[in-house]
Amino acid sequence: MEIIGYFLSIFIGITLGLIGAGGSILTVPVLVYLFHVHPTLATSYSLFIVGFTSMIGSLIKSREKCVDYAAATYFGISSVIVVLIVRKLLLIHIPEVILDINDFQLTKSTLTMIAFAVLMLGSSWSMIKNRPVQAGLHHPIKQHTTKMVAWGIGIGLVTGFLGAGGGFLIIPALVILLQMPIRKAIGTSLLIITINSLIGFLGDVDHVQMDWIFLLKLLSITILGVAIGNYLQKKIATEQLKPIFGWFIFIVGIYILIKELF
Repeated sequence: MEIIGYFLSIFIGITLGLIGAGGSILTVPVLVYLFHVHPTLATSYSLFIVGFTSMIGSLIKSREKCVDYAAATYFGISSVIVVLIVRKLLLIHIPEVILDINDFQLTKSTLTMIAFAVLMLGSSWSMIKNRPVQAGLHHPIKQHTTKMVAWGIGIGLVTGFLGAGGGFLIIPALVILLQMPIRKAIGTSLLIITINSLIGFLGDVDHVQMDWIFLLKLLSITILGVAIGNYLQKKIATEQLKPIFGWFIFIVGIYILIKELF
């Protein structure tokens, strides 16, 4: 199973480098089901892997002038604050057994994976429908400050509770609200994911026992995937691939729901 896990780690990096979203949402399921990491610890590991992998991707995009730093700042301020609140104040106070009625017991781990499955189904749907966005002028950020802050809060909740980057939320916001070109939206998304994930991980370092050798091994594999994905992005139309990734994520989400509920 670990061999499959390492293979999917490359796929995670490729997806992040290719479309700027979707890959990070696979990290926790891979850690939990293939590497047998506890779900709560898996969210911390995911923040580390996704954060540093996205950082490499954002640096590559920055060299290609495909990062909008102003947009990343507007998103980042609200989302980072929420991530810190969730990781430092809320998550650690959720009991391991949330509900215990007769023979039914809902644990924190089970709830985490069910929430993740629901998130994956929502993410997959946004990728499967893959509606094209009309090209237009890059809208001024100040016109959409309130909406961007609201999106940032949502992204912070996703990253804070589940350890996912939230690229499937970030990219539509950048493209739809700001009419940002897709390649620049991908680069900007990677920078936002980097900031949120690494800040969230730093919030866990003081109270979570990390297997650094394992983390660095997975990180090196996902970084290789990002480099491959960035190369492929220049060769193929990424919009045509999103539905394929979407169906894959959908199947994984259904599998998690079935496994956790039944």
